[in-house]
Amino acid sequence: MELSLIIPVYNEQENLPLLFEAIYKVMNPLNRSWEAILVDDGSQDNSLSVLKEYAQKDAPHVRVISFRRNFGQTAAIAAGLDYAQGETIVLLDADMQNDPVDIPMMLAKLDEGYDLVSGWRKSRKDNALTRNFPSMIANWIISRVTGVHLHDYGCTLKAYRRDVLEGFRLYGEMHRFIPVYASSVGAKITEMPVTHHPRKFGKTKYGLERTAKVVLDLFTVKFLVAFASKPIYLFGGTGGLFMVVSAITMIYLFLRRFFFFVSVTGSPLFQVSVMLFILGFQSILMGLIAELLVRTYHESQRKPTYTIRTIINLEQEPRD
Repeated sequence: MELSLIIPVYNEQENLPLLFEAIYKVMNPLNRSWEAILVDDGSQDNSLSVLKEYAQKDAPHVRVISFRRNFGQTAAIAAGLDYAQGETIVLLDADMQNDPVDIPMMLAKLDEGYDLVSGWRKSRKDNALTRNFPSMIANWIISRVTGVHLHDYGCTLKAYRRDVLEGFRLYGEMHRFIPVYASSVGAKITEMPVTHHPRKFGKTKYGLERTAKVVLDLFTVKFLVAFASKPIYLFGGTGGLFMVVSAITMIYLFLRRFFFFVSVTGSPLFQVSVMLFILGFQSILMGLIAELLVRTYHESQRKPTYTIRTIINLEQEPRD
């Protein structure tokens, strides 16, 4: 299998016929073996029925995964990656705001030697105040903190070489940070403007609260990328800094006591110094515990972040 399309679906029954029409129009002329894995994320409308209908009509290309309940977009993408057979992976949304017509251009970019091509909704057709502006802020923060500079982390339409997606699991709402994970394993990344359409049917699943979640997730991603294998560097470094500040403060108090006869224990700096020393020592101990947890994590059996109700046109066991 050369190409796998992974498409999370949540309450998109009106958009699915348009999506399949666009996919066939683009994929059939490519002359590549391909599959479309559509992950129904606990839809409450008739999306699953529509997906089953298309899967029955086109078993060679259409695969369907149905979750027992709504686990979120990241879990849906993770399930698609687990079962995908293609050496090239393309992610896109089912709401038809992403346009499959951009897929051939993204594949051409991969053929130029890139490992990851990220879509950039340069002319984004969303609400400027509640969607576009918060997204711009989030993208700037992520780029500055991670060092992976992209204009549009939130654009689902991306193309990947399979090998840059190996070695990490997606949890929570981490799908937007896949380029950061890929960069950590040395992926060559580029971005290109893609077409973005206004939503015709249904309603968006995201609001202003998403920006706050992105910032919180960013702390996790930064830690995982920079300190996941050696957490003692973070906890030990912080603890060491606290202990150094504590020692300097204590030296100052004793020098002041020796030269100016000022009580050491009567100064609030004494309590601060003792507290910093205790915090520093505890931080180093936490780092050692984290080192043990890291080793347990890497050596333990991997467990999926989702449960599946039904599988259509797929093997029962996911790809390792």
